[in-house]
Amino acid sequence: MNTEVCGMGKNGCGGRVLICGATGFIGRNIAESLVDDSRYEVIGVYNRRAPFDMAGLQWVQADLTDPAQVDKILEGVDILIQAAATTSGSKDIVSRPHIHTTDNAVMNFYLFRSAFERQVRHVIFFSCTVMLQSSESALTENDFDASMEIHPRYFGAGWTKVYLEKMCEFYSRIGSTKFTVIRHSNIYGPYDKFDLERSHVFGATITKVMEAFDTITVWGTGEESRDLLYVDDLVDFVRRAVERQNSTFEIYNCGSGQATLIRDLIHKIIEASGKRLAVEHDLSQPNIKTSLFLDCTKAKQELGWRPEHSLEEGIAKTIAWWKANIG
Repeated sequence: MNTEVCGMGKNGCGGRVLICGATGFIGRNIAESLVDDSRYEVIGVYNRRAPFDMAGLQWVQADLTDPAQVDKILEGVDILIQAAATTSGSKDIVSRPHIHTTDNAVMNFYLFRSAFERQVRHVIFFSCTVMLQSSESALTENDFDASMEIHPRYFGAGWTKVYLEKMCEFYSRIGSTKFTVIRHSNIYGPYDKFDLERSHVFGATITKVMEAFDTITVWGTGEESRDLLYVDDLVDFVRRAVERQNSTFEIYNCGSGQATLIRDLIHKIIEASGKRLAVEHDLSQPNIKTSLFLDCTKAKQELGWRPEHSLEEGIAKTIAWWKANIG
């Protein structure tokens, strides 16, 4: 992890940190990292999902779609890490795409507005790559083309993310709050969703492999490819952005920089599990055949960030965590 020395309070990188979505996958991993750093006072936000015990982590309950509650929890906050979102797997993306638009747009608008009004020093917003068109080459932060059609399965979620990125830029132009937009790739690791109803391809495959005896069934042909990043590398990115970003607004890619075919991912997970399993492909289930990976040169040059975990290392660590906590 980056440990660059910074001052406390409004003019440094320490201070009071509010993590929205702290009971979720990304938020919990960030909370575990920051509570061990004496420079930060860490507060986690929860809503319906019950909070967990963690030494050094304070909790506050709030409905982030309620502007009064949002404004209350942001009082005295130096850094807002916005990791709360309505998310799910490819099944919902196909059958219920609207669930990824309304609540996400509403909660982020209220958070950004309140951060601006309360002069929060720095806002970290997790965007994603959903708005990017499929590509066989690595995409930079400038490669999104608004004149090109977003994949039909991602149309609503993609344009919602674009709108929210622009809201970050808007508030950075009219106030003192610094905004970091992170276009991260597919994140995986401890505390991810591993149930088959809500999980993404990585978490679902881990569960299928670890619970299988002789055969696993996967959706689609496995020809689509994804950029996969272990969650500890994303946490390191967040810390570096907080400590090193100088400008008032930036969009950064955050990924492994490599495209992994889903069929190759499946075989790597099987190999790491030590099992001998056959793979069957269910072509009747939802499948989004796209190829995407990120050029992260900007983050390397400006923040000194690069991923430290290979896919094989990340898979091994995730399986070990799954065995200890779920299996």
